Amino acid sequence: MSEQTINNSTFNIPLSVLDVSPIVEGGTVAESLNNTLDLAQHAEKWGYNRYWLAEHHNAPSIASSATSIVIGHVAAGTSTIRVGAGGIMLPNHAPLVIAEQFGTLESLFPGRIDLGLGRAPGTDGLTAAALRGNRRSNGHDFPEQLAELRAFLDPSSAEVGMPVRAIPGEGLEIPIWLLGSSDFSALLAAQLGLPFAFAGHFSPNFTVPAMNLYRSSFKPSAILDKPKGMVAVNVIAADTDEEAEYLATSMQQLFLSFIRNTRGALPAPIRNMDDVWTAQEKIALMQQLGSSIVGGPETVRTKLKQYIEATKADEIMVAAHIYDHQARLRSYEIIAGL
Repeated sequence: MSEQTINNSTFNIPLSVLDVSPIVEGGTVAESLNNTLDLAQHAEKWGYNRYWLAEHHNAPSIASSATSIVIGHVAAGTSTIRVGAGGIMLPNHAPLVIAEQFGTLESLFPGRIDLGLGRAPGTDGLTAAALRGNRRSNGHDFPEQLAELRAFLDPSSAEVGMPVRAIPGEGLEIPIWLLGSSDFSALLAAQLGLPFAFAGHFSPNFTVPAMNLYRSSFKPSAILDKPKGMVAVNVIAADTDEEAEYLATSMQQLFLSFIRNTRGALPAPIRNMDDVWTAQEKIALMQQLGSSIVGGPETVRTKLKQYIEATKADEIMVAAHIYDHQARLRSYEIIAGL
């Protein structure tokens, strides 16, 4: 199955969804995973192109840590939308394991699976050590890991014969995207001629420089003849600006807990963030969330159009940390209908 060709009429590029199966205060993991599937089914109906799940660990607000399993859950409950990882943190895993997992997913859901790869731990140092065990990978060998993974999927690309085979996986065409929040993966994706996705939702200051570097350094490959860049951005939409700003306080409180190292579940929204953060914390928070787009339909339409023009993105992936599931559905519905 080829990628969906539905482009948003206002922005003329595909829109996609980035999800972490948020665990909310008072909620359960089971409810989060069910809500993820419900959102994916609605996103498919509304014409979104992809639905990606992100790998994070030791995070009380995130239920997508076993990312490959959640991808299977979403793919099994949908029929046309592409489903994938945004991303798998490759240093946490043996490349053979990822080749087999995504080979299995692609075999079950042919033509619908994407494999986005990152090199960050997706967690804190202690958890990374627990994940990686004796391999002690720190991400510096990411290019070598990537080459090994690609060789498992396509042994003809290997510099030497592959004594071990990835079954399932070998011979399957699984699109690989490189993910990044700095220039490292932007340059690597450009050199290898692979598509690139930037984490603009938490690294806003580097978004435009990284995308420009990717395009200016791009070398055509058997995969792509020209650059293909996607950018993730936080977008919270509601029927009014005031309601959207209220909903956005859940995201702001969540990121504030990251700054304070007091992580918990996604909190309910509040009316006044000035009651919660200090002036210094607000500045630090805005450095992470500065690109977030929050508002009613017209505000979101204007700001998202400006964001696309600034980043020159070929596709936008929308992230939304919203406490109430129905409000989250409404936000994605509004964005799809702009």
